[in-house]
Amino acid sequence: MSSSEAVAELPRRRADRARQVADVLRRQVLLGHFTGALPSEAELVAEFATTRNTVRAALELLRSEGLVDRCPGVGTTVVARKHPHGLDRLEGLAEVFHGRGTIHNEVRALAVIRPPAGVREHLGLATGDEVVYVERLRHLDGVPVSLDLTYLVPDLGRQLLDRDLASQDVFALLEEVSGSRLGHADLTVEAVSADAHSADVLGVPRHSALLMVERLTHLEDGRPVDLEFIRFRGDRLTLHGTTRRTPLEAR
Repeated sequence: MSSSEAVAELPRRRADRARQVADVLRRQVLLGHFTGALPSEAELVAEFATTRNTVRAALELLRSEGLVDRCPGVGTTVVARKHPHGLDRLEGLAEVFHGRGTIHNEVRALAVIRPPAGVREHLGLATGDEVVYVERLRHLDGVPVSLDLTYLVPDLGRQLLDRDLASQDVFALLEEVSGSRLGHADLTVEAVSADAHSADVLGVPRHSALLMVERLTHLEDGRPVDLEFIRFRGDRLTLHGTTRRTPLEAR
């Protein structure tokens, strides 16, 4: 018996096999491969060379994520759609979904404040400097998808105080008032649990998984101007991007 055959014959739990099936099906659902109904259980058993119980467990995983519904006599149907949000380009949410949906911003807070040291240091501000703080609940086609907490450098942020932040992206406004293009952003992405307040605002169960993005955006000349803490609904958006391998000696 070859080593590869030995590995293939190692016993695996149904939960492990179900997760493997669910990962492939989830990707197909997100890419829109299924219009309405998924293939039948029998077809999925044949496709994945597995058992009916494993397929049912995989479909239950997708149902628990809110992507599909299972109805006796009808089968498994897609009931929710996740929208892709690319990380390859520096774009505001309205730019990302231009032509694919309507973004509306509910401005929950807009004020000039004294920032904590962590914010001040990220934005390169001096002690005593103020920032403009903006908190927005962002809706895609009427569904809340993200809660954005934004800190803007004072000279540019103050110019946005009388602008229409309900229907315009901050990025576009920053370029307008600065007379310069945005250059790059430093990103951190992690999963966080929805606290009671965030869950209520975003319309998700408490402790649901959220995608937390910390983004520090710079102008073309490298000046940091915008620090954001964004909580995305994990059941409505998926983050994607393209990465390239750099030779070890070039790092």
